Amino acid sequence: MSRHQPHGVYERFFKRPLDIIGSLLILILFSWLYAVVALFVRIKLGSPVLFTQERPGKDERIFKLYKFRTMTDARDANGALLSDDLRLTTFGRLLRKSSLDELPEMLNILKGDMSFVGPRPLLVSYLPWYTEEERRRHDVRPGLTGYAQVHGRNTSPWNERLAYDVQYADRITFWGDIKILLLTVVKTIKRSDVLMGSQIPAGRLDDSRRKEYECNASKI
Repeated sequence: MSRHQPHGVYERFFKRPLDIIGSLLILILFSWLYAVVALFVRIKLGSPVLFTQERPGKDERIFKLYKFRTMTDARDANGALLSDDLRLTTFGRLLRKSSLDELPEMLNILKGDMSFVGPRPLLVSYLPWYTEEERRRHDVRPGLTGYAQVHGRNTSPWNERLAYDVQYADRITFWGDIKILLLTVVKTIKRSDVLMGSQIPAGRLDDSRRKEYECNASKI
């Protein structure tokens, strides 16, 4: 159970209501955009239109994350799915670079699984590989964007990204959230610091930590 204490009045009383109001307004005002993207996803990538995956949220409670799908179901001769890089189409890359694939996460925000700003929800398989300090990133709701995302997005080393997450969880402020949201918009427009698939230097956290463990064990 989290022993996290809200940093101030904003985190304690206003952050969640603002998440509800903001996500509801976006879902209503941009319903046309959701319809257009869903139609193109259905035509170019097939069904289902939405991609769902379990992710750990606040206090490591598991929830279903919603996104527009960006990959096909292409398989090899044996029926096994091809690698992510091979199934990620040009259209899928466009959705990811523009962050349009994350529009359905407004439903997660409305439900209370997520917030507009917070540590990004990562894979469930990463849970055993966090240090005790890094686990504190789960003391707060995960976010659509976060402090780590505006300081390198997915190009930074894992240790650095997770440290940013903990820093954010320790001090949540209204103006801090506004700054993160504005920087996210700028980075999305510029399409900066975004790498995908095998391009990501740090790779998967579980693979990276497993290699570190095996390397350290071999030195004993």
